[in-house]
Amino acid sequence: MAMAVACLGLAQAMAADDAQEAAAAKALLEKAVAHYRQVGDKALAEFSRQGEFVDGERYVFVTDTSGVMLASGGPSVALIGRDISSVLDPDLQKAFKGVLQTPESAGIQQAEYRWQNWRDGKVERKRVYFQRVANRILAVGYYLPRAAPQQARALLDKASNALAQDQSSTLEAINSLKGGFLQDDLYVFVVNVNTKRYVAHGTNLRLVNTDFSKIKDPEGKPVGLPMLEMIKKQPEGEYEYRWRNPMTGEVEHKHAYMRKVGDFLVAVGYYSA
Repeated sequence: MAMAVACLGLAQAMAADDAQEAAAAKALLEKAVAHYRQVGDKALAEFSRQGEFVDGERYVFVTDTSGVMLASGGPSVALIGRDISSVLDPDLQKAFKGVLQTPESAGIQQAEYRWQNWRDGKVERKRVYFQRVANRILAVGYYLPRAAPQQARALLDKASNALAQDQSSTLEAINSLKGGFLQDDLYVFVVNVNTKRYVAHGTNLRLVNTDFSKIKDPEGKPVGLPMLEMIKKQPEGEYEYRWRNPMTGEVEHKHAYMRKVGDFLVAVGYYSA
């Protein structure tokens, strides 16, 4: 019961953080739209420099309805004057064309894609709010560094099923750090329950072959031993601790889902600040 309450609390906190980010992004977009309607294309220069239209990682960017970047207060300033569809992958190109065809009467719309975060240089998930004004598309987005609980469960399912079908290839894919088992701040780690040693880790290969039972969090709280003891008694479990988020670089609360697959403990966890 306590675990369920804690999980719910983390989920609610994440939802509250996302709601705050969404509200701030929408507010900046509304401000930019109002200003553009007042001064027209004179606003493009203002959007493209540091000032009132840049708020931390949030910034205004503008394209025309042909897809040419006209203004940006972020790293995409380097794309001004270019058709940005040329730098998008095929799936994103299709979505972008849909955005360009959005009627002005639709008001504020939203979409998600992956883009380089100018703060850390990493390609991360980004949610964008956009609105068409005449033949201009004004937009503001924010990054989503923390995955949701259901995404962690889905990745655990994927890893568990793959491990059951092909142990060697799955462990190799996890340790490659790019084999489909690393999704933003979500990653898989696998421990042999008999030897108590890591056999795969999605972000830190230095942990492979080390003793998981001796792992503790930065505050000295045991992590490995209680997880091993739990999985000996039941086929699945959940455990909470503090760990470094590979996306933010900060030590955050982590809620891990784990499952026993043969002789292995397979785990995936999500973070909450």
